[in-house]
Amino acid sequence: MKQVVCLKITPKIEQLKFDEAKKTMIREGVENEINEADKNALEMSLNLKDKLGGQVVVLSMGPPAFDPYLKLAIAMGADDAVLLSDRSFAGADTYSTSLVLATAIKKISDYDLVFCSEASSDGSTEQVPPSIAAWLGVPLISYVGSMSLSGGRIHAKRIIRGGYEVIESSSPALVSVELGCNTPRFPDFRRKRWAEKEFKTTVWGINDLGLSPTEVGLEGSLTSVNELRHMRSPQRRKEFLTGEPKQIAARLAEIIRSTA
Repeated sequence: MKQVVCLKITPKIEQLKFDEAKKTMIREGVENEINEADKNALEMSLNLKDKLGGQVVVLSMGPPAFDPYLKLAIAMGADDAVLLSDRSFAGADTYSTSLVLATAIKKISDYDLVFCSEASSDGSTEQVPPSIAAWLGVPLISYVGSMSLSGGRIHAKRIIRGGYEVIESSSPALVSVELGCNTPRFPDFRRKRWAEKEFKTTVWGINDLGLSPTEVGLEGSLTSVNELRHMRSPQRRKEFLTGEPKQIAARLAEIIRSTA
């Protein structure tokens, strides 16, 4: 069984910054990490591998600086890693991002399952998993908290309000995994040292995927950011009551009556 796990490398939330002029995210000088929900997706995939065997390939799109994060996934138990790195991929929206990822998955070929997280912490659009499934022409099972394989069928469980659903599907299929549904394993430190010194990540650019510049990056995107706004959380009403206890009690009663 071959599984492909899509990993997004995201800036740490507390360090998110935006270029007001270009209307893009600033990545220089910002610490990155594997998107938290993607770690849950990787753990679900590795758990299946532990039980059933097979191969896990991690896939990501970004600059060469993302390579150490893919090697961290190798240290956790993945077997191979592919980094999609090309300047023409920069500035992609969810449409062109999903096209590039789906094209790479087709090139990897012979996959049984594709795993994504439900959303990324920086964009949180939840559009990429269903878009990849559409490009691949495979079933999508979304917001999965746990799953198993038996008789060649996928049995996935997701929590809904008031209970849960069990979804059955054939493979190949794409599974989007719910944030926090499991506890990602720690890397194996011996394997981590090996990955850092000897493992070679496969790097594919636009020519390797057979795509044109008009299909990817900013040029291939169907959406654009026209405006950035700083949204502040609504402030709760505050009023400090002072005076004698009887005065405070009378004022408090007045406030309660006015809001009843």
